[in-house]
Amino acid sequence: MNATTTRGALLAALACVLVGGSFTANSLLGDYPYAGGQFLRYGLAFLLLLPLAGPGATTRLRALGPGRWVRLALLAAVGMVGFNLAVLAAERTAEPAVPGVFVGCAPVVVAVLVPLLEGRRPQRAVLYGALFVAVGAFTVQGWGRTDGAGIAFSVCALAGEVGFAVLAVPVLRPLGPRLLSTVVCGVAAAESAVAGVLADGSGWLRRPDAVEAGALLWQAVVVTVVGFVCWYMGMQRIGAERATLFSGLIPVAAACTAPLVGTGSYGAAQAVGSALVFAGVAAGSGAALPLVRGRWPAARRQRAPERSLEKL
Repeated sequence: MNATTTRGALLAALACVLVGGSFTANSLLGDYPYAGGQFLRYGLAFLLLLPLAGPGATTRLRALGPGRWVRLALLAAVGMVGFNLAVLAAERTAEPAVPGVFVGCAPVVVAVLVPLLEGRRPQRAVLYGALFVAVGAFTVQGWGRTDGAGIAFSVCALAGEVGFAVLAVPVLRPLGPRLLSTVVCGVAAAESAVAGVLADGSGWLRRPDAVEAGALLWQAVVVTVVGFVCWYMGMQRIGAERATLFSGLIPVAAACTAPLVGTGSYGAAQAVGSALVFAGVAAGSGAALPLVRGRWPAARRQRAPERSLEKL
């Protein structure tokens, strides 16, 4: 891995670790109106990102055609608002591990879907790495109680996770990570407000208490502002296929932080699953290649004298 891909891998890993560590904050918002919480989270993130959008932001936005604006609206609706709604809906009738297992399959779907959309074959190393990541995520989380509705909403959560990466590919280059994060947060805030008014009427937004305010502030500043920018900067450097491999770190980070707040434990299954995730990420992202390449020339040098003697 060169400096660019190494930096991209680290950025993608950091983003996914932040998301995984945010599950505790999600548990503190169970009684807050869903759409209102999403509006506050993405609205605050939009305001914080606006000064960071970079020079020429208005010009770049004007250059986008209607098709790309539709894609941005879908990215916010499917990959952000819809994803969070699907997870919450799934957890009404299923244990949290169930949507987590489905979301853990996102690297496999992206490893196949992105190359097909670009008219090329999936990369074998990335696909094998994605399979390791998916198995590792399943091992970390296990399988819980569910029903048909829980499975259906978990599939929707998987679609949202995939859409968050795939839908961003054509607009990442013209907008860049910071402006893209700014725009989708603004669009997601507007979509959340519309959904809240239609679903909950006047009760869609209320003043959060101290605990809820702290959780929303964490979600907006750390997970959204820092996490989104790091995610898209990483994806810009290593591509959607390899970046999505790091989503396997989400359940690993959640499992590691759960004991700190007394909401879970870290045992042998979590350790084995974490090892599988790390192995899949290393193999699929190319982090293991320098080791292989470093050994191969030495092996060839050791065999060279033997071949020369045979010829003599």
